[in-house]
Amino acid sequence: MTEVRTLDVSSLKPYDVSSQSPAWWGQLLLAVIEGTMLSILIAAYFYTRLRVDVWPPPGDQYPHLLLPSLALIPLLLSCIGSYWASEAAKKNDAGGMIAGLVINLALALVALTMRIIEWHSLNFNWKTDIHGSYVWAFLGLHTFDYIADLVFTAALILILLSGRYGPKQRIGVHVDSVVWYFIVAIWIPIYVVIYWGPRLLETQQ
Repeated sequence: MTEVRTLDVSSLKPYDVSSQSPAWWGQLLLAVIEGTMLSILIAAYFYTRLRVDVWPPPGDQYPHLLLPSLALIPLLLSCIGSYWASEAAKKNDAGGMIAGLVINLALALVALTMRIIEWHSLNFNWKTDIHGSYVWAFLGLHTFDYIADLVFTAALILILLSGRYGPKQRIGVHVDSVVWYFIVAIWIPIYVVIYWGPRLLETQQ
């Protein structure tokens, strides 16, 4: 009969607010999956562009550059708040976690508001043509993730303000930073494709 082997894990911490946490790795791998999906969409965009002579199709104006470019400033700065909150979570600093998350949320909302305002300047929608389908697919998928994380961040702030900032809440804050870094990082190539792609990939008729 085979001897049953056991592994002594009594020396391990019940929770670890670091990159050793399974929740941290789980969120990182989820970001890899979503990043792969969006990368495939970017590749499809360029493949489609190479199959047509005019890009964007006649009637589609170039997306404006000013507001989306300015919106990058609060978006990138919001990572500072996320980092601050993450580091405070490692130190069990409730005030630092709240302050960092509030900064992150406030700057992210500013960037989101600028994005929504810019949407109204687009003269095409998702069913106008293939270019419109790609642009709105990018905007829709990324904004869905964006808003979902803002809701999660707001929930974390409310939980921390209620006085609950134990190990589970601290892990939540730490993992939230992974999500936000991904959302900001993946927006950079999407921004280039949406707003600079039509200009870089030849001209409009």
